[in-house]
This record gives sequence, structure tokens and C-alpha cells, in this order.
Amino acid sequence: MTDQSSHFPKFYVTAPAPCPYIEGNTERKIFTELRGQQLAYDRAAILSHAGPEDDRVRSEELHHSLALVGFRRSQDIAYRPACEDCHECKSVRIPVYLFEMSRSQKRIQNKNDDIFFTIKPNIATHEQYDLLKKYIDNRHADGGMAGISFQEYKEMVESSPISTIIIEYRKSDGTLIGAALTDQMQDSLSMVYSFFEISEDANKRSLGVFIVLNHIIIAKERNFDHVYLGYLVKDSPKMGYKTNFKPLEQLTSNGWKLVK
Repeated sequence: MTDQSSHFPKFYVTAPAPCPYIEGNTERKIFTELRGQQLAYDRAAILSHAGPEDDRVRSEELHHSLALVGFRRSQDIAYRPACEDCHECKSVRIPVYLFEMSRSQKRIQNKNDDIFFTIKPNIATHEQYDLLKKYIDNRHADGGMAGISFQEYKEMVESSPISTIIIEYRKSDGTLIGAALTDQMQDSLSMVYSFFEISEDANKRSLGVFIVLNHIIIAKERNFDHVYLGYLVKDSPKMGYKTNFKPLEQLTSNGWKLVK
């Protein structure tokens, strides 16, 4: 009998920790490494001399398969919630082919018609880091990323075994006003982390919404099917903006279902 154990990813569970979304709850995550996995269905795995490009193919196929069942990427691991007593984290994605901007979203798009974007390799810069620090200090000073160092930011951006980009958003004078770390999947974009300027002008622009809209436009231009937004937690102020993108698909026990 053939031992198939080496052909499938090994999964691990984290120790209990305070939930960042629901006060008083405890969270656990199940995770696996994306780098260096060998999958039975991966043709590259049978090559006698697998190189870096073959490793990338394996990692991207594994990442794509896990994203379909609700996993997210962080550096070189994929994870999803595995809490015993709570199931409020729902994976959501935007079906690009069904999405149409609302009136308010069209207004936001028009407010930012002076912003231009550039798609860049996932290489961290100090300019991005300075913007991130200001964003965290203003929005998430008590969160897990508080006090992040440049080296930690560099690892967050560059330690990806799959195709990952940074999309920069700039004013007409060249000022960096926003950035998004984004994974390029076979047929979708997955937003890993976005951050932007916090100011009176930026608030009027609704930059967070604008960045998501821009990802939808890019996905449409590439004939992609979805933009993955991560998890939605009911009644969480940090997640509420995701419900404004309609229709939205949510992962259920019976697969992905439209939420209108």
C-alpha cells in the first residue's frame, strides 16, 4: 500500500487567544505552510528535478484550493478560523461579473478621479511603511500590528511563495495616499491588507472603499471571477464596509452562496 501522507498538506491548530473581533471570545486558527508542499494532483510534484518555479506552481495551486474553502494567506502560511464555540467569521468575495456600483460608490469613484495607481512587485519601501505606521496609529493602535517595525513590514510584504503585488495609489503631485498588498490567483484577486492616509481630505474620499472598487475594476479588465475580501464578522465595525459591495458571496456549509 502506497503512503500518500507526503502528498497532502499538514495542518496545525494554534493555541487559544483573545478574539480581535468579538470581545470576550477566544479564537483558534487552523493553518498550513504554503511553501514546499507536494500535492497529489500537482503534476509538477512528479518531476525528478523540481526547481523554484515548480515550488511556486505547487504553492499557488494549494493557495487557490484553500481559498475556495475559506483560507487566507499570511506570509507563507494559509489559515482559517477554527473556533470551538463561535462561527461568526464568514469568508466573503465579490463576484466581479455581477457587481455594479451603487450611486454612492460612483460618487466615491468620481471623487478620486485624480488618483492614479501603479501595480508593483511585492517589495517593501520605507515610503509605504511610513504610511502604514500612520494608518495603524490612527485606526488600529490597540491591534496586533501596533508597533510594527520596518523589518516586520518587509516580511509581511515579501515573504510570499505565490504571485503577490503591491498596488500604490498616488495624488497627482506624486504623494502616496494608499497601498494594497494583493495576491494574484488563477482567476481572482485576494486583498491581503490595505492601508491609506488618514486626514480630513482622505476621509471625504472614502479611500478604503475606493481601493476595493479599484480592485474590482482591475479584476474585470483581467476577466477574473472574484475579488476576495477575507472575513466578515456580524456587527463588527471593522468589517461592516464589506456588506456595501453587493451582491456578495459568502462561504456556507453548502458552498459559496449569494448574499443580496
